[in-house]
Amino acid sequence: MAKTLFDTVTVGKLDLPNRLAMAPMTRSRAAAGGLATELTAEYYAQRAGAGLIITEGVQPSVIGQGSIDTPGLHNAEQVKAWRRVTDAVHDRDGRIFAQLWHSGRVAHPSLYPDGRLPVAPSAVPSGGQMTARDGTMLDHPTPHALTVAEIAQTIADFAQAARNAIDAGFDVVELHGANGYLIQQFLSDNVNLRTDEYGDKIRFAVEVAHAVTEAIGPERTAIRLSPGNPYNNIEESDPMGVYTRLVRALHPDLAYVHLLEVGNRRVTEEVRAAWPGVLMLNPHSGTTPVYAGMHASPEAAEEALTVADVISLGALWLANPDLPERVRRGGPYNEPDRATFYGGDHEGCTDYPALS
Repeated sequence: MAKTLFDTVTVGKLDLPNRLAMAPMTRSRAAAGGLATELTAEYYAQRAGAGLIITEGVQPSVIGQGSIDTPGLHNAEQVKAWRRVTDAVHDRDGRIFAQLWHSGRVAHPSLYPDGRLPVAPSAVPSGGQMTARDGTMLDHPTPHALTVAEIAQTIADFAQAARNAIDAGFDVVELHGANGYLIQQFLSDNVNLRTDEYGDKIRFAVEVAHAVTEAIGPERTAIRLSPGNPYNNIEESDPMGVYTRLVRALHPDLAYVHLLEVGNRRVTEEVRAAWPGVLMLNPHSGTTPVYAGMHASPEAAEEALTVADVISLGALWLANPDLPERVRRGGPYNEPDRATFYGGDHEGCTDYPALS
């Protein structure tokens, strides 16, 4: 019998009531110090009917931050702030996963107290820009190429942030290995120009995943990948070869591998064949790559169950806090207001209406 979005499924040690996951989406509404707020708690609690919620990206260290007003999980105050959020979701019988997001070269010194350079596998600038608090655009500088010792510290930062996430009440930690950020920078052809052991494209991703697995257990560890995604000026000449080799090297008992699909279902099918565990898919919708799964329809989600076990959606969840009920009824769906995606207050965050 064909799977449906409303079948139950087990992810790690969690039994999910449906296969509709809320994809990670940056909202840039953290308070000073990278703190989650009461608004954060309300936003995620409203969407507790998801099979699982993956949070916006959360930086695992000071140097991991790449945008203004994004939250962290690298100090006690941040852990305490996130505990309010996870409690609010759990009080509504939801499941919430923290996405650990290190931006690497996609950042700017103005984010850091000491004004240091952002970091990357090699000293190759992104060619992109960051929006400053006053709205001006700041060029990403040429990043500092991480030393082997600094790579070891970065991996340790991920592991500690994962422990912090569990202390904050999160159910699972998802590593952000997609969209041109640090983990994918190591996987790429044009940013990873190293000639040492980390010139092996998959080594950093595997070591981060193994360190987090050792810290919190494989059933609480997951990873998001976007094979072939050129976002943030990433180049990958052989995504099928690199990513199938990567998933074979991961711990087979990870909670899941999460793919952001960028239009090549063949790559998804090859990763599916190589990965023995749960596969989550953010399905392609024919839009630009970074927004591929942001705007996928419920019909595309249902169809994607032919290759995946859980389907993550973005903008539909952002604009429809009661998405499972709307899918059951065949709509109607609120339209997301793109002007309020990043920054601001409750508008475009917690004021989308639910069905009567």
